[in-house]
Amino acid sequence: MSEAMYYSESRKRAAVPEYDRALVWCAIVLLALGIVMVYSASIAIAEGGRSTGYQPTYYLVRHVFFVAISFAAAVAAFQVPLRLWQQAAPYLFVGGLVLLVLVLIPGIGREVNGSRRWISLGIANLQPSEIVKVFVVLYAADYTVRKAAFMHSLKRGFMPMFFVMLLTGGLLLREPDFGAFAVITVVAMGILFLGGMNWRLFAGLIVMLLVGFLLLIWSSPYRMQRIIGFMDPWADPYGKGYQLSHALIAFGRGEWIGVGLGGSVEKLFYLPEAHTDFLLAVIAEELGFVGVAVIAVLFAWIVARAFVIGRRAAILERYFASLVAQGIGMWIGVQAIINMGVNMGILPTKGLTLPLLSFGGSALAATCVAIAILLRIDWENRQLARGLTV
Repeated sequence: MSEAMYYSESRKRAAVPEYDRALVWCAIVLLALGIVMVYSASIAIAEGGRSTGYQPTYYLVRHVFFVAISFAAAVAAFQVPLRLWQQAAPYLFVGGLVLLVLVLIPGIGREVNGSRRWISLGIANLQPSEIVKVFVVLYAADYTVRKAAFMHSLKRGFMPMFFVMLLTGGLLLREPDFGAFAVITVVAMGILFLGGMNWRLFAGLIVMLLVGFLLLIWSSPYRMQRIIGFMDPWADPYGKGYQLSHALIAFGRGEWIGVGLGGSVEKLFYLPEAHTDFLLAVIAEELGFVGVAVIAVLFAWIVARAFVIGRRAAILERYFASLVAQGIGMWIGVQAIINMGVNMGILPTKGLTLPLLSFGGSALAATCVAIAILLRIDWENRQLARGLTV
């Protein structure tokens, strides 16, 4: 190769970005919008709460702090090669199970509104179920790669993972955290299917899970009440249908372009959890259909990029990286769909935050770390495509 051709090729390589900039900007836009909307949705409850010191910026300051910590965690996670994540996957998963056990121990786990989901760290609370989502993606991908030759076997391929997820689900339901259980189950199933699980086994698993979900709902009075409230929230708007009815009112008031930033009425002590689970309803009221559509498009882009990155990794025969990328895409997509569905009255009320937007340190950190791992996969794909080592 001549010197001119060498420098021409070098310039072409330098012009190609080393990471998915669109993915980064999608995440940044969602984080920035989350800061603005968490502040808007939480001003009233912050001013009116003794625990917040009657400070209107209480939740804003904490959320910005969580964003900063999450960004630092994401930067650190990006530095870790995928081969190290794969080696650590079983140990991280076991550590996650230990956290799920610790949170159930009185004196260690903190109980709020009848649920024991948090471990107090002094300045903040750790929610193990959110961290476990990352560990489950890594473990399920590692398991699928290790057991690739047995994915058609019920005994050697399916049953070990089934019992592991049964244990995880049992611990989550003891908290109880049905939402996290649903997300983790769907993600683990999806990774197994993408990894080559026999379609008959997969179909049987879906039937078993549907029956299991129905039994869980039927055997739990409070879950049954949520289903009843979801089916007709206006039948009892001051009781079982209270949250959903006010969320729907918020959507109705927002119409196409919203009532304007800060103009929400439903956040004024009408809509419970306005800055966490029902943040989308406040966004719909203040920014209208346009605001909600923009958020939906941003999430759709992140999910699409995750699957594209996963496909590229598979082409490069990086099967663990491929399954992790697609698992992260499924996790963010499923959780966003569930939260949006709950806010719109399409799905029963469930305690799941909107990724990258809602208030909550553990969820924010876990999602940012997942995005960083996804970016690391993309970076390694590009390095290998250029003939460089990673």
